[in-house]
Amino acid sequence: MALAAIPVDLLNPGQVFACLGFLEAADVLLGDAEGGFDWSDEANVNFRLRAAGEPNPVAVVLAFLAEAETAPFASSAAPADTFPARRADHMALPIRFDRGDRPPVMLGHWADGSSRQSFKLYAGNRSADGIARAMLKGVRVKPSKAQREANQPGDLETMGIAQLWHRDPARLTADPFGVLTAMGGSFNFDPRGAWTAIDAGYSPNAHKHPVNASPVVEFLAAWGLEHARPRESERRRVAYVAWDLPLPPILARPALVGAIPALPSRHFRFELDLSGKNKVVTFAREEHAP
Repeated sequence: MALAAIPVDLLNPGQVFACLGFLEAADVLLGDAEGGFDWSDEANVNFRLRAAGEPNPVAVVLAFLAEAETAPFASSAAPADTFPARRADHMALPIRFDRGDRPPVMLGHWADGSSRQSFKLYAGNRSADGIARAMLKGVRVKPSKAQREANQPGDLETMGIAQLWHRDPARLTADPFGVLTAMGGSFNFDPRGAWTAIDAGYSPNAHKHPVNASPVVEFLAAWGLEHARPRESERRRVAYVAWDLPLPPILARPALVGAIPALPSRHFRFELDLSGKNKVVTFAREEHAP
């Protein structure tokens, strides 16, 4: 089995959720995946991931995402019993993505109609498929008249995982959460890309100023929450847990919410900020285990 370790900030909820996403993805792509956090050196906390085979599992996941194509998985006109939520919403359709050489992966925790929280943070005129495409492929501005006449695409406005991977795969593999790029709309998981006025002193969103964050965090956090949810309580307070033993996905999912009491772990809590109808993840603080 191959072992990889990547830096992680435990106070960044999106990064912790994305670590679970790496674990889920490595299990799908390679099999026999296990992952856990190592905080033996507080100055160098990392997530350790291993999976079957010889390739670096982090690199395998990133290479897959760099080549993947997405599409909405359902239609808002479909019968209600075919949609995860009670009522179909064309802006929250589940997505499916693949690279053409394996069965497609389907994600849609934001449309969960079960008793679990859907943990849908984005709102407005953004669709899940549009956000996923932006995180994977970046966003291009509309082509100018001259570009349209020459049948040329518009200029690249923000980079996605594909551009970051092709530009420097070694750097992205070594520190996938630390390679930042300008971000437009996202799933709102990475607090470094929050476009509220809390840290900046003004609203970057209102002034159309881009902020830097990680599309890797955004996309893999969405994958990590497909089968797990942090604990969301009153007043938009959210709790999650980091564990320090290598676990397969089926155990890591309950570990994220502290459902394995005997497991050595660290507990964190953050508050969801509001920007219009959007909920935005903020940085967490550590708490004593309950």
